[in-house]
Amino acid sequence: MSPVLLLDLVHGCCPTCAGSSLPDVPGSDVHVFLLCGKQYRAENGLADAFLNSSRSVQVLDFGSTAESLYRLKQAVDQLDLSSVTVVTTPQGQKALAPYLQQLFTDVYTFDYKILTCPCCTGSAHTDSPGPGVREEVSALVQQLPGLRGEVTVLRSNLIPDCFGHGFSTRTGGVSYIPTLSSMNLFNSSKRRDPEVVVMENRRRLALHAGFHPKPLRLVKVNHASDVWVMGEAEPENYDGIVTNQPGVVLAAPGADCMPLLFADPVSKVIGAAHAGWRGTLMGVAMAIVKAMVTGFGCQVSNIVVAVGPSVGACCFTLEKEQALDFSSIHPDCVPDPESSRPHVNIRLANRLLLQKGGILPEHIHDDTVTDQPSVTLCTSCHPELFFSHVRDGANFGVQLGFLWIRDC
Repeated sequence: MSPVLLLDLVHGCCPTCAGSSLPDVPGSDVHVFLLCGKQYRAENGLADAFLNSSRSVQVLDFGSTAESLYRLKQAVDQLDLSSVTVVTTPQGQKALAPYLQQLFTDVYTFDYKILTCPCCTGSAHTDSPGPGVREEVSALVQQLPGLRGEVTVLRSNLIPDCFGHGFSTRTGGVSYIPTLSSMNLFNSSKRRDPEVVVMENRRRLALHAGFHPKPLRLVKVNHASDVWVMGEAEPENYDGIVTNQPGVVLAAPGADCMPLLFADPVSKVIGAAHAGWRGTLMGVAMAIVKAMVTGFGCQVSNIVVAVGPSVGACCFTLEKEQALDFSSIHPDCVPDPESSRPHVNIRLANRLLLQKGGILPEHIHDDTVTDQPSVTLCTSCHPELFFSHVRDGANFGVQLGFLWIRDC
């Protein structure tokens, strides 16, 4: 049996049969949760088998099935567990499945124990029969309080007002997993944040920053240098996007890797790129510039570039052989080349590659700029503001750099 046991009384499962699924050994390590809902509890109360149980049974009797299962997820995450046995009826399995798909990811496993005795075939008690499951779950997460303070966005003075833009921080979202808390903006089947939570974070960011979340186009990271020029066939993976379409929000993720924003205020063309150390060496920054020039006739001298929050040379190291590739860009990119694992300045490498490609030095806003508010803080050094793979490990959250052409 899984270490978490969910007994479903909402969907036709009788207390007697559900109670028989409790572990035989009192005080066992199985964590028991009772899904009963407010309506069921008002009509039926709770069976003595549960109230008098010598083991701890946590009752899930919130206002909706969505909220009850969301509270279950919080409890499972707090226990750092991922396997759940669900005791329910055939109709209960059918009713619960879409909720579990919305609220959980592939990190979790659900094993069903289906009860088919005659007393477990009655009508289901549904506390929220009205809206569809997706709408119900979305409404739930929209009501959740923001965590870690208000939504905060960093902006570069280098990008003119004819564009909207910003770099998100980790504050003001609804993600509660510690390394994802709270404005995590990327979901993956391998992490505990479901899509519905990430989409709510994006909605709150959009409301704060002044754009509609629907046209958000996020690069499909491949840690290389492919660029998608919108209007052409979309590649399967790419680390940069370029467009001249007003209102379309381009976004690049970052959690140590650099979100780079490009803007040409003369031609009204924008680009966004994700630049990690591999993408830097492969030239993704200049690939964006070249796409703006060849695709839309931009002049290199008009393009400005803002480098978002990313890991600094203070915290980022590579194997010696990999670091030597950055030394070939400029010796200053590797301040301690004799170290067994040298530090690497990927920001400086991108600046030098951009300048070599014709971008004016004063048109690059990075950590070397000291007379303007910084947008290129070290993600690893500022846990209160940013997510960081280097600092937090594999289950890290993601912030975004985003940019759009205002539709005047």
